[in-house]
Amino acid sequence: MATYAIGDLQGCFAPLQQLLGEIGYSRSRDRLWFVGDVVNRGPASLEALRFVRDLGTDAVMVLGNHDLHLLVSAWGGRKIHKDDTLDDILAAPDRVELLDWLRRQPLMHVEDDYAMVHAGLLPQWTIGQASDLAREAEVALRADDYEAFYARMYGNDPERWHDSLAGWDRLRVIVNAMTRLRICTPDGVMEFAHKGELADIPEGYLPWFDVPARRSTSHTIVCGHWSALGLRSGSRLLALDTGCLWGRALTAVRLEDRKLFSVACPAPAKKARQQ
Repeated sequence: MATYAIGDLQGCFAPLQQLLGEIGYSRSRDRLWFVGDVVNRGPASLEALRFVRDLGTDAVMVLGNHDLHLLVSAWGGRKIHKDDTLDDILAAPDRVELLDWLRRQPLMHVEDDYAMVHAGLLPQWTIGQASDLAREAEVALRADDYEAFYARMYGNDPERWHDSLAGWDRLRVIVNAMTRLRICTPDGVMEFAHKGELADIPEGYLPWFDVPARRSTSHTIVCGHWSALGLRSGSRLLALDTGCLWGRALTAVRLEDRKLFSVACPAPAKKARQQ
């Protein structure tokens, strides 16, 4: 049995099928890990979401910022953007079942020497602490009164973690770090405006994975989210968002031997707004 971790789909279902053919995927033999952002901006969000859902225990996905955007938009707490591609899901006959399944997916998955999260982890967090914090936020996402969390989830404050944080502020920092983080200061102050190249990072900030003495180096972090970063394969990092949505590539890595697989993606019909 092999486990393949796959970068951000964002509704690019045809390249996913091509990639699975490239790796010789067999459901009876293999497992798939999805780094989040299964939906949105690509042409086939409904097909991608149904496919991952229907894999059941043969797949693991973590929630990304676009997946959360779908959940909150469906509830009515966030406007649909003009370049979103969520209408098919919102109009689907199985909409309720899909959304209920989606909000029950984890923010973080830890298995053996790997930890998968959509965006990143704050440098103060060990893998054990981050896993516990993810469970806190997942309880709120899965609760019967989940709408209360949706109403308070968005916002950039607090911009850093404190162990004393409580309530909605505590949950917001957890979700922001795990689904939106790209860069932060060495002491963990997050910045969300930068989405570009490493060379253009604002002074005083670092990629979250380059912060000295980061406490999550006990595991290899598997993540996506930062398409401008591209593929990064190191001893403690597998960053897999290679910009399929932008007409670049969809990438998978076989975790057992770190072999990479990639397929070219078609150029977008129209330029989407990066988020």
